[in-house]
Amino acid sequence: MRSGDSTGMMSGGSVREQALMAKEAARRLRSASTLEKNTALLAMADALEAKSDKILAANREDVEAAKARGISKALVDRLTLNQERLKAAADGLREVAALPDPVGVTVSMGRRPNGMEVGRVRVPLGVVAIIYEARPNVTVDAAGLCLKAGNAVILRGGSDAFRSNKAIVDAMCSALGDTTLPEKSIQMVEDTSRASAEELMRLSGLVDVLIPRGGRGLIQSVMENATVPVIETGEGNCHIFVDESADLEQAVDIVINAKCQRPGVCNAVETLLVHKAIAGEFLPKAAEELKARGVVLRGCVESRDVVPWLEAAGEDDWETEYLDLILAIKIVGSLDEAVEHIERYGTGHSEAILTGSYYNARRFLEVVDAAAVYVNASTRFTDGQQFGLGAEIGISTQKLHARGPMGLEELTSTKYVIYGSGQVRS
Repeated sequence: MRSGDSTGMMSGGSVREQALMAKEAARRLRSASTLEKNTALLAMADALEAKSDKILAANREDVEAAKARGISKALVDRLTLNQERLKAAADGLREVAALPDPVGVTVSMGRRPNGMEVGRVRVPLGVVAIIYEARPNVTVDAAGLCLKAGNAVILRGGSDAFRSNKAIVDAMCSALGDTTLPEKSIQMVEDTSRASAEELMRLSGLVDVLIPRGGRGLIQSVMENATVPVIETGEGNCHIFVDESADLEQAVDIVINAKCQRPGVCNAVETLLVHKAIAGEFLPKAAEELKARGVVLRGCVESRDVVPWLEAAGEDDWETEYLDLILAIKIVGSLDEAVEHIERYGTGHSEAILTGSYYNARRFLEVVDAAAVYVNASTRFTDGQQFGLGAEIGISTQKLHARGPMGLEELTSTKYVIYGSGQVRS
């Protein structure tokens, strides 16, 4: 959703009516067996592949419309589907089906002195709503993960991906219609106006948790306006610090991967911090390699002394999640200075140090406050599938309930179960 969207395509029912249907579906899903859920997920995967022509045709319309509006190449890439990406999405549903079911798992169980057994078991959250921007793959991942965790899901995508999302949801819901699970377990809000998003944010008692996925404007809007519980996700102003002891050849490869492999995603690096002791050797080579791949480089005064053709970086550059082939560069005098910069400008998403020092690696891991902290690896690995979760519904950058990639377990809560034999409290 663009923060300024004020018009949209309307669905047949109100958002509240959809939430009521989702609440009813969630009651059924609460007791659905693992076999029922896995059967539905496999049917959904098959449906995506069987209806790939229709889905890809819808996506082409979205992409052409987005290009006509002049959105960046990186954002067009986020929007674009092809046979390979659609197959990966379908395979992702199959991978989720193969994962252990978290629902009903006993977290703890113990006997009290009075003979009662008191334990905690995992249960679904209920109705999960997600507001997101031009990422059709999110439609598949969110639906699959929520279903496996026993939740109904309400999907509210942005206008840029409307046709793609509609075709995907139609395919998955048609598959659900041939299973024992409610077809209304997955619903899409077809009104892409600001009003529908605001209504969804305020459905207390119907929506159990709301997850926003997108840029700063979307997340701030949700955090400021929602009356339902929110898990904050998404914005990734990620940093890589190249320490004075780093393997510089390896560091160039990691930085290129973190910036260039998919610049329009939240785990791409946005700021490169370089220790002054190796800046003269490292920066010229790294800058040329990045420039050759189309990256616009904006540097501090010290970095422009080393590489004079860099554009000048301003204060805004340290704060910006570019989601594009743009990288800010700053020379720092120590690990502590790098950490201070990350503390000031980071968004708690993913941060990395490239170093040959065990001490510096351990210190960075201990003092950097982020959902994912790396030593000698690209930030691009902050991803549910890469972490072995099958997929993710988002990267939580907050600390309550869940942090980091949110997979199946993070889409459940717990409840206490108590077994007695006639005990009464005195």
